[in-house]
Amino acid sequence: MTATTIKPINDPGTELARRRTGMSFQRTRMSADRTLMSVMRTALSLIGFGFTIFQFFQKMRDADVLQRVNAPRNFGLALVIIGIGMLILGIVYHIQFMAGLRKTREEMRAEGLIHGESVFPTSLSLITATLLLLLGIAAVIGMLT
Repeated sequence: MTATTIKPINDPGTELARRRTGMSFQRTRMSADRTLMSVMRTALSLIGFGFTIFQFFQKMRDADVLQRVNAPRNFGLALVIIGIGMLILGIVYHIQFMAGLRKTREEMRAEGLIHGESVFPTSLSLITATLLLLLGIAAVIGMLT
């Protein structure tokens, strides 16, 4: 057998490689979900902390304990806006990455290079991130009105 011999497509070694490559797409998808969850965790911390700072100084002003509280309130608002911005960027990146991954997977499946038997579902993390984004926007609207 020479070095240029090509194994048939139904060779057990080739079949095993196709299955492993198919599973690697699933691992990559789950890794992208974990990355989005990390972005969500950080954005939620920023939004929650910013909203808390804003509300604390708002209540202090309403109780006439403090007269001027614009700087701390603005800082709280800025934290919420940064959290929302971070979440938007994370969602956009996730969508772009997943679209590219799906395209590559379909191309490889069409060429018979991988098994594409398992489903490639919509990310539950993406749905949750979108809901968190709406919650953050509602928080900013509440803070400004």
